[in-house]
Amino acid sequence: MGYQGQQPVVLPQCDLDDKETLVSEHKHKGKTCRQSAAVFNVVNSIIGSGVIDFSLVLLIKGGALSGTDTYQSLVNKTFGFPGYLLLSILQFFYPFIAMISYNIITGDTLSKVFQRIPGVDPENFFIGRHFIIVLSTVAFTLPLSLYRDVAKLGKISLTSTVLTTLILGIVMTRVISLGPHIPKTEDAWVFAKPSAIQAIGVMSFAFICHHNCFLVYGSLEEPTVAKWSCIIHVSTLVSVFISILFATCGYLTFTGFTQGDLFENYCRNDDLVTFGRFCYGVTVILTYPIECFVTREVIANVFFGGNLSSVFHIIVTVVIITAATLLSLLIDCLGIVLELSGVLCAAPLIFIIPSACYLKLSEEPRTHSDKIMSCVMLPIGAVVMVVGFVMAVTNPQDCTHGQEMFYCFPDNVSLTSISVSHFQLTTPFSVLNLSIFQ
Repeated sequence: MGYQGQQPVVLPQCDLDDKETLVSEHKHKGKTCRQSAAVFNVVNSIIGSGVIDFSLVLLIKGGALSGTDTYQSLVNKTFGFPGYLLLSILQFFYPFIAMISYNIITGDTLSKVFQRIPGVDPENFFIGRHFIIVLSTVAFTLPLSLYRDVAKLGKISLTSTVLTTLILGIVMTRVISLGPHIPKTEDAWVFAKPSAIQAIGVMSFAFICHHNCFLVYGSLEEPTVAKWSCIIHVSTLVSVFISILFATCGYLTFTGFTQGDLFENYCRNDDLVTFGRFCYGVTVILTYPIECFVTREVIANVFFGGNLSSVFHIIVTVVIITAATLLSLLIDCLGIVLELSGVLCAAPLIFIIPSACYLKLSEEPRTHSDKIMSCVMLPIGAVVMVVGFVMAVTNPQDCTHGQEMFYCFPDNVSLTSISVSHFQLTTPFSVLNLSIFQ
């Protein structure tokens, strides 16, 4: 049932040293990658989509204990067909929703980039979000997603990581040059409001790559739990550092006005941010194929016994991407997509399922650190899933998609003198050249 057609190697239950492997030692040319490429694949998945360090290592340990080499086969071995079916649904919908969100980001971001081209009418159909989503799908994400081997995306993931660093530099620059000119919202510095559970849902969406961890693990030249743990620790450290910087700089700049898509907060005439938007759009396009790999693998495992012929490989890929594209053309608010995906799909994949599998498979004593952490993670995941869903439905985020923020208009050049109670968040498009962006 593995994506490479490999037979799982059954391992001694407590043998978790460097000699462990979840896949056959038989090497297929072009099917492996170095540790550095795996790091970039994981970092790319985390930043576009992330990971919780312990949970991911726990998942691979569960694979070692059960002698399985895919997330689905691990759950099938542990909880039988009902567990396998539930995981397959979650494992399909999480990356599928991620693909939708990436399309939304691509359309929103690159449309503003093309609007800055001199002489281009902002209302031109060919720079609209719908046309850009379709064009980027046909020209880039579909061809990249047709690869059969995830290891070939290593260099692409490196490019995505480098561009993310450039974007971070731009966001950090604007917190200094733009932040002081934007009034702070009331209670801007109150920590952990009741809506924090919703934030956990969004962070769960961001900090997960469990759905593709076995893909990356299997792409290693010599996959072992020890080597995988090292890769995950490095990837997590880099990704968490970048994510914290993004979140901190974004919130310091816009406080309570921060949108689900941070670039929606910046004015369209800001040329430095326009370059950042371009880098961001490219980054998202390069992250998209990794998610498509997972959705296709789920379909292959459930309906085709784990192997797709060349024809069905193309057909399934095209159908998945077409469905994601059509849905992304109908949805334009990113925040609610991230929240619902986080609490309904990501929370079970991160907190609940890996912990449940390990607790059932492991014969370690109850006082073992891994078992203690598993017992903590499982109820946390259940609370985040239930409470997060209720709050996401009853307290949806405001969405100002495609609209210029109030501080981008000539009347608001002296931004610090504006009363917070008179903010206008729904204003028409305006092209403006404020001195604070020079």
